[in-house]
Amino acid sequence: QVQLVESGGRLVQPGGSLRLSCAASGITLDSYTIGWFRQAPGKEREGVSCISTSLSDPYYASFVRGRCTISRNSAKNTVILQMNSLEPEDTAVYYCATVQGQIVGQYCRPTIFSSWGQGTQVTVSS
Repeated sequence: QVQLVESGGRLVQPGGSLRLSCAASGITLDSYTIGWFRQAPGKEREGVSCISTSLSDPYYASFVRGRCTISRNSAKNTVILQMNSLEPEDTAVYYCATVQGQIVGQYCRPTIFSSWGQGTQVTVSS
């Protein structure tokens, strides 16, 4: 069974930074398209950033506005989401998810992904 475990979420002040990690077991992440999603209370789950198995540029949602970077650490079988200049509107539960193989087109959508982590809470507040 695929297991994905997110970590790194916490309370942070506006303007601060967080590094979220997604550690996988049961699969090798290099063979999977990976996404970071978030869900705030009363809102739909939305894509933050997704990265395919190809070498093309990853996808970032428009609300990211250059503040996030997604990357793979193949040696540790993890994927990282570095978030800077955080705002209260970024408060949400953040999830990582995977789907096998390369996905093209409008692929950073929750319905495309098969396996999900339990989520990690990010709270941005002063």
